[in-house]
Amino acid sequence: MSVIALDATYTVDPEPSGVAVYSRRLIESVLELETAHRFLVCYRLSRFRCRQLFLQPSATQKFRVRLVQEPFTFWLPWQAELFHSLAQRPPAFHYRKEVVTVFDLFPMSGENYSTPEFRRRFSVLLEEAVRRAARIITLSQYTAGELRRHLGVEEERIRVIPPGVNLPQPATAGERLRERERWVGSGNELVLAVGAIQNRKNTLGAVKAMALLPDHYRLILAGGNGYGSEVVHEFIRRESLGTRVMTPGYVAPEQLESLYQAASVLLFPSLEEGFGFPVLEAMARAVPVVASRTSSLPEVGGDAVLYVDPRSVEEIAGGVKQLVEDSALRAELIRRGLDRVAEFSWRRAAAQTLEVYNEVLGGEKKAAARWEGAHRER
Repeated sequence: MSVIALDATYTVDPEPSGVAVYSRRLIESVLELETAHRFLVCYRLSRFRCRQLFLQPSATQKFRVRLVQEPFTFWLPWQAELFHSLAQRPPAFHYRKEVVTVFDLFPMSGENYSTPEFRRRFSVLLEEAVRRAARIITLSQYTAGELRRHLGVEEERIRVIPPGVNLPQPATAGERLRERERWVGSGNELVLAVGAIQNRKNTLGAVKAMALLPDHYRLILAGGNGYGSEVVHEFIRRESLGTRVMTPGYVAPEQLESLYQAASVLLFPSLEEGFGFPVLEAMARAVPVVASRTSSLPEVGGDAVLYVDPRSVEEIAGGVKQLVEDSALRAELIRRGLDRVAEFSWRRAAAQTLEVYNEVLGGEKKAAARWEGAHRER
């Protein structure tokens, strides 16, 4: 038995994104597994007061809550044999063994995705986290390749573990239509884009594509402002698209669920993605998807997505129109999508993560051999 510390800081993010969803569901799922290990669920000081918004210890759960904050909790490495960072940054203290999950390396792969200061800080933290980690977990083969390309990480230290997806209650056709009319009015199509309004997400490309589509197409940008958002808002104003493009800002999970149910299609024309949770979420809700044929997205969508060139506004618009108007293709991609999401399980992700912990904690060579054998065909 060992004590394993898990970084739960982002589980209580007031505006949860993919990192927060991953952290919550992975920790919940790991704690549900049968194991002799015990766990410390750790929060940095900035979020420690919000810890009651997440899991609470009970007589049946194998974890305790801890504050992890430099320099105050310097004793924590003596309480835990392993620390798992869930936000691709090193923990405040050095532990005997460390594991880090890396979601993406976009500040290293594109200068137009963030500020120079953000790129500098990101690189420093990621390089330190990767240097210290005995194993690095990524959600896609694409990100694993980026780690090797940009940081020279040895392949034997990387483990690719796709996440799961939360499966909702299915909605009827009538319920979907009512939700769509509530958001965009009767007779209109709802094109949904989920994610921050920013250069990396190619939000401007999505808005430009909307300008090429018929007037009854409506676009909802469900996300807050990010790097480059001012250009998007200026384009909407200049082209008088305010009645066809809605920018509600960050959308709470309940509202987002309503938008997925209402959507005619999910549009995800991102230029760079380490995974792309919205693609999985849309497929789980029987929403057909138009996405970029770049980075990790073909790994996520498989044959259940209509892929387009994100640099071609005409191709993006054509893909959206085709999925809305071609009922046979639409039905086929919805069917494939529902089949595909069955391959993504949080319990499986947790079990594979636990394998990584066991590999790092003892018998690394034997455990690594077992990993290779078990996952060679995946």
